[in-house]
Amino acid sequence: MTKSDFRKLTAAPVILDGAFGTELIKRGMPEGVCPELWALKNPEITVAILQEYQRSGSQIVYIPSFGANAKKLAAYGLQDQVFELNRALAELAKKAVPQCFAFGDLAPTGEFVEPYGDLDFESTVEIYREQSSALLAGGADGIVIETMMDLQEARAALLGAKANPGDFPVIVTMTFDASGRSLTGVDPVSALVTLQALGADAFGCNCSSGPEEMAKILEKLKPYAQIPLIAKPNAGLPKFQDGKTVFSMDAKNFSTFGKMLFDAGAALLGGCCGTTPEHIKALKESLKDAGAPFVNSDPIRAVVASPSRYRVLDANTPFSVIGERINPTGKKALQAELREGKTDMVFDFAIQQTQSGAALLDVNMGMAGISEKDMMHKSLKRIIRATDLPLCIDTTDPETLEAALRLYPGRALYNSVSAEKERLEKNLPVAAKYGAMLILLPLTDEGIPSSLDERIQIVEKLLAEVKKYGYDESEVCIDALIMTVSANPEAAQLSLDLIAWAKKHHLKTVCGLSNVSFGLPERRLLNQTFLGMALGCGLNIAIANPLFPEIMAATLAADALNGRDVRQKNFIAKFSGNSAPAMPAAAVLPPKEKIRHALLDGNKEGIVPAIEAALKEQIGAMEIIDDILIPAITEVGEKYEKKEYFLPQLIASAEAMQTGTKFLEPLLVKSEIQRSKGKIVFATVKGDIHDIGKNIVIVVLRNYGFEVIDLGKDVPPEVIIDTAVRENIKVVALSALMTTTMKSMRETIELARRRGLDDLQFIIGGAVVDKEFADSIGAYYAADPMATMRCATRLFENQ
Repeated sequence: MTKSDFRKLTAAPVILDGAFGTELIKRGMPEGVCPELWALKNPEITVAILQEYQRSGSQIVYIPSFGANAKKLAAYGLQDQVFELNRALAELAKKAVPQCFAFGDLAPTGEFVEPYGDLDFESTVEIYREQSSALLAGGADGIVIETMMDLQEARAALLGAKANPGDFPVIVTMTFDASGRSLTGVDPVSALVTLQALGADAFGCNCSSGPEEMAKILEKLKPYAQIPLIAKPNAGLPKFQDGKTVFSMDAKNFSTFGKMLFDAGAALLGGCCGTTPEHIKALKESLKDAGAPFVNSDPIRAVVASPSRYRVLDANTPFSVIGERINPTGKKALQAELREGKTDMVFDFAIQQTQSGAALLDVNMGMAGISEKDMMHKSLKRIIRATDLPLCIDTTDPETLEAALRLYPGRALYNSVSAEKERLEKNLPVAAKYGAMLILLPLTDEGIPSSLDERIQIVEKLLAEVKKYGYDESEVCIDALIMTVSANPEAAQLSLDLIAWAKKHHLKTVCGLSNVSFGLPERRLLNQTFLGMALGCGLNIAIANPLFPEIMAATLAADALNGRDVRQKNFIAKFSGNSAPAMPAAAVLPPKEKIRHALLDGNKEGIVPAIEAALKEQIGAMEIIDDILIPAITEVGEKYEKKEYFLPQLIASAEAMQTGTKFLEPLLVKSEIQRSKGKIVFATVKGDIHDIGKNIVIVVLRNYGFEVIDLGKDVPPEVIIDTAVRENIKVVALSALMTTTMKSMRETIELARRRGLDDLQFIIGGAVVDKEFADSIGAYYAADPMATMRCATRLFENQ
């Protein structure tokens, strides 16, 4: 199947398949086995399921290769059989359903990818390249990447799949919870914007939520969608009845939501957990008169995004300031730090500019004496953990550009593409490959054009060039090319004229604001005055220092006056007296506040120097823990619960807490070190090999003072209970991600009661469980890491 074939197919509603794993279990697959290997060794069952979906009306079925990547197969000692296993599964599926298209299925590895986790990004790309290569070799018509919670892992899978030769479609679905975000805090629009720019052929949602919740997410995606949207919801919520996992929606009930999902924008529809061939048959019937799917004739294209925040850059949205501080030019202290391979100032600049109201952050590592590419890569890993703002990658080096755009887990703005031959031939293709928005610089190999006509001619040439790579004019910004008036008194007016011309032709403009005043006194006054003039001509974006209040105030005032700030809400919020005071620079914070901010910011590298400064001020080690670290980590937990922080920030702060307490341990007396809120046994239950959620909760528990015995994943009830008895444990925490392993939780608790351990308390959690299920098996329910911590605290306090 070619990409063109796929686009033609989506001109009408496309019916996908339903759940596969639960169908295997219904037909005899035992617990604890590798599902993919079992499916291959029992071909008659696998073929029967696929053919039932074909008869039910599925036009695309997913090859049962969900967990057949090297990381997941390693749990069964099968990591060396990735190619053979995936190829054989693809061959089996293609032969079984000749009337359907069969897409190879890629799913999460179960680990966090850098910069949020320890799994190397390029290694992750290779994991997915290897698996997709095998599926394509077996005849797969396309690749589906599904059930992703982390945008960075979804990007790695997409890049890995696309690394294989061939003109085949790759589609992506992520899973979002009731909050409308993924477990890691990914915003659906950010994910769509990022992945369609990176080359995905369709995007949408699967798993976790039911049809109604999924329809709300699709409605949010519609204005930004340039590619078909996908809906593959669960059959409602799972329940555990009579020893089996059942879902709340039967086929008839499920199908009533088909038209709702279609109207919400879905062109490809199917089912996930709990759905059967009967569900798919009913879904297809409900859509027989649906007509043509939604196609966005005028999508919003001018969007940059980080995983959790996106920004529209157009003439009708508020003015955007791109923070200029992460640039070594003219900054001797930053230059010295970068030469030493340090990035502490980079981290601080990212936080300060974010808190000062910047819309994006410019990142430039161009200076002598360092590897620009290596330092860009290193700095980005810290910046991404310091801010949720989208980034502007600022470099002339194509290798540095590729390294940055490849790692960045979002859609960046690239500064910049000029009409210089090398930049057009080397940099533009790289920016287009990763789908970055562009700043176009009217500059040629001959130098800076001296007249407005020359600049316009260059801009028109650049527009023609970028259109060859599929760019729309809305996806580019024109650099006003501001030069200092100290060298050319006409420089400012020339740039203002270009801004006015661009506005007339509905093009966005950006300028490096501080360039205009170079070499003159009272530079801030000149910058502020020129900004006002440029705003009057229609300037949309400025690369400037957001720490200068007058700059930020001028942009807010302009938005309030020209209608880009609807009902002046941003202006009122800033100047009504209710806005939060700006955070002072880290260098001027008192020692205690430095520690607090290091923990709140997840600054693992900066927390030890902050603690050392406090110790020099005669602040005791135990005082630092009790009065600073514990209240700060509590504040982090509160921000997480309010959705002000998301999982990456929670983990980063927990790691900073761990680094700080480890540094302080030698300074504490033995009795202080051994203080513990209680000891907990934690395990992912038998049959379930997913432990990413468990691992996150353990990090949080340990940083709140609990001692945790981690038994790992796929742990039998006997091992859990034996450990609890041997270690004199009073609280056990159990995790499960699969509906099919919920019964292992019940079996574990029943074993404890049969042994007379009535005082042993259980906390359960995981995507598939809820309070109702917890109550039914005699356990406490915890929805997230902070809820687990609070529940454990109450249980130990009541003993």
